[in-house]
Amino acid sequence: MRVWPELVLELLVSASTEEGPVLGTVPTRRNANLSVVSWQAFVLVGFEGGPETQALLFVVFLALYMVTILGNLTMIVVITLDAHLHSPMYFFLKNLSFLDLCYSSVIAPNALANFFSSTKLITFTGCASQFFFFSLLVTTEGFLLGVMAYDRFLAICSPLRYPVTMHPTACTRLVLGSYCGGCLNSIVQTSLTFHLPFCSSHHINHFFCDVPPLLQLACTDTSLNELVMFGICGLIIVGVTLVVIISYGYITVTILRIRSSAGRWKIFSTCGSHMTAVSLFVGTVFVMYAQPGAVDSMEQGKVVSVFYTLVIPMLNPLIYSLRNKDVKEALQRLGRRHTAM
Repeated sequence: MRVWPELVLELLVSASTEEGPVLGTVPTRRNANLSVVSWQAFVLVGFEGGPETQALLFVVFLALYMVTILGNLTMIVVITLDAHLHSPMYFFLKNLSFLDLCYSSVIAPNALANFFSSTKLITFTGCASQFFFFSLLVTTEGFLLGVMAYDRFLAICSPLRYPVTMHPTACTRLVLGSYCGGCLNSIVQTSLTFHLPFCSSHHINHFFCDVPPLLQLACTDTSLNELVMFGICGLIIVGVTLVVIISYGYITVTILRIRSSAGRWKIFSTCGSHMTAVSLFVGTVFVMYAQPGAVDSMEQGKVVSVFYTLVIPMLNPLIYSLRNKDVKEALQRLGRRHTAM
């Protein structure tokens, strides 16, 4: 029996010859008419350069990915094992680490394999799968960052109501809601993109399957796809940014009323980590998806994509652990417990 992701992807990528390519086929232009040419893979062009450049990029990607895995797994393990961190804020942070670990893993292994591959092929189904799960996880992370800002707002501005409002069931619902929002966006983007009729060129000018380079392969008007991409991504980015700005506006007013400098510093330290993570994520995603020039600047887009697919997932656990006293103390307790054993 096939699991639901396979069924979803089959529905998303299957289309009639009038609407677009059948799975494993791509229409090409011949005398202004479309004819279907059978092939079952895309070619991920990746980065330009000879073997030395590819070897250097492989080392960089591998280092970033290994640090990403180590950092995010450490955060998940520490938050799970340390009872002092069993609070809503760290529950959301553990889910953030899980998302970072997953969506970097959707991209990095295939990119690493392609650096030394002579063909750099990815199947049509594999491309659709990669795009679907990457879009799902990245969108979910955007929503989760907004949820984390709302959590800090309640914790700082309404401390008496906070334990009642952010009970475990409510936290779970907020995380599930983030995943539902991510899934909805992913279904829309994947269905629109992979129903396009692609032309004879099946070379994707990127190191993974993404909307902008795939739109360049389409032999039909992609205005609707671009409008949907800019509209949905812009709406998500603006929505998350507004939630963060409003939440931290109230938080700032509350902090200014605190007389204790130690109390102010503790709040600033926690909120500063989150603001740094939000700024990095929203800024890079905006450059890639929420402004029209992104579709026509793939070389710049590749660099930006490396930043939000590998660099940000690597930085997030470092940002939250190095600037968070509770996490550092939990790491020390875990280290002492391991030494005693």
